[in-house]
Amino acid sequence: MEIKKPENIDEYIGGFPNDVQEILEKVRDTIQKVAPDAKEKISYSMPAFEQNGIVVYFAAFKNHIGLYALPSGHEAFQEELSQYKSGKGSVQFPLNKPMPYDLITKIVKFRVKENLQKPKKK
Repeated sequence: MEIKKPENIDEYIGGFPNDVQEILEKVRDTIQKVAPDAKEKISYSMPAFEQNGIVVYFAAFKNHIGLYALPSGHEAFQEELSQYKSGKGSVQFPLNKPMPYDLITKIVKFRVKENLQKPKKK
């Protein structure tokens, strides 16, 4: 059986239970407020925001929301992210704890600024 890949973020979010959908929508809104010029897309089957390159990806899993701000976004907030399970370019925010929307805001602001300093992509 083939699983249909979402074509947009609305489809992606719609594939989760209501309680997770609410969190995903709030993560999405948080990113949109900080990066209003970023374009939404699905990349690697995950919601992504792009502005002169990828700003962030996010995704829902059974027990957490993953945020992927590429290595630089995680390195810059290493101390604040230390309480969460993380990898080189990812962090896991548990679904059974309050979502750190303020921290997500800071990370996205950092990534937008970083992307805007790069030469424009063609």
